Amino acid sequence: MIGRKLCAVVILGLIIFTAYSAVFSAPDRKQKDDLFRQVSLFSDTLAIIQTEYVDQTKPRDLIYGALKGMLAALDPYSQFMDPETYNELKVDTEGKFGGLGIEVTIADGLLTIVTPIEDTPAWRAGLKAGDRIVKINNELTRDMTLLDAVKRLRGKPQEVISITVLRESQNKLMDFKITRDIIKIADIKEARVLEGGVGYIRLVEFRENTAQDLDAALKRLNNKKMRALILDLRNNPGGLLEAAVKIAEKFIEKGKLIVAIKGRKGSQDIDFVSRANSPILDLPLIVLINEGSASGSEIVAACFQDYKRAIIVGMKSFGKGSVQTVIPLIDGSALRLTTAKYFSPLGKEIHGKGVIPDIEVEEAKVPPLDLKGAEPHSCDKIPKQFGQSKGRLPEAAEIKGALDYKSDNQLMRALDALKVIKIYKEKK
Repeated sequence: MIGRKLCAVVILGLIIFTAYSAVFSAPDRKQKDDLFRQVSLFSDTLAIIQTEYVDQTKPRDLIYGALKGMLAALDPYSQFMDPETYNELKVDTEGKFGGLGIEVTIADGLLTIVTPIEDTPAWRAGLKAGDRIVKINNELTRDMTLLDAVKRLRGKPQEVISITVLRESQNKLMDFKITRDIIKIADIKEARVLEGGVGYIRLVEFRENTAQDLDAALKRLNNKKMRALILDLRNNPGGLLEAAVKIAEKFIEKGKLIVAIKGRKGSQDIDFVSRANSPILDLPLIVLINEGSASGSEIVAACFQDYKRAIIVGMKSFGKGSVQTVIPLIDGSALRLTTAKYFSPLGKEIHGKGVIPDIEVEEAKVPPLDLKGAEPHSCDKIPKQFGQSKGRLPEAAEIKGALDYKSDNQLMRALDALKVIKIYKEKK
């Protein structure tokens, strides 16, 4: 029986050896020989485990474990997915699920929040971009793969999950109990005209219909005499590459490079070029980014920055500029493999470096106005931004629904920058 198992493992090793020999036909003979020696080492290890390990093992468990370790050794975004995990990935394309509303990655070996998505349980609980998740339901995340962590974070709606995070900016551990909910994401969170005819659009993710939604929002703002635009990409984790390209091409000349994808092979290189027939070129534009802006939002910001089409305001973005390709395998499992990286029109690498804003502004919140002590007939003491008519306090719903942009330090600096542009153009 043991001899039969050993024979099977050796045959498996020979199959792997032959597969590698067929795939890698590089002229460098030394490199090939070294690879074959390592494959032989792998085959010998499998055989020893099968015959000598204290408990009986299944070849599939050993191979799956080896593949998970192999992919995890490459980078935080490459993973081996067993059939169950791969099926979950395909189901996730429906766009709604029971979860917390956070985008996570592995950074410096730690499970890290890229961004909490606005108006989700994670956002309301107070999780922040850059928080390190050290425990999920009291289980340490140190050796967890990204997919394993995501599986633990997601689950049935209305279930409570415990999370412990390390907030490095405050050098302390923080415990959160958060109730999962169905996560539904609206691409455009805000679209309105602020003071001085400045339009403001908050775009929280790039999805299939984002370009059409942006067109509709721009049309509404143009009808309100918009004279400049602030595009808010803070805490935007990205999404569909094609959607980000469609957003960028609305504001740059036709035929211009938006982003270049470069892989190890020349056949993997792709240039995405603007194809919009009537782009908006004369509208003063500012883009807001922060450490929660990643992937697609970095592509848009880097493109505008390279062409000097917009002023980038805020803090350095996350730096997630790599492309993952899902490659199905014969048994229903799959590889999620990093195959290329994003480069800006001027050739700047985004991955691991992020986008540096033209005007760096740290996030700072101004304390909200306390209206509890206001008397019914003292309305002229209330700031004009609430837009009330004289003699009437604004309803609570009106206050809650208002965009209190004057308490947003980064947004106010963006408004100041647009005022400077306006003054400069008038003088010129």
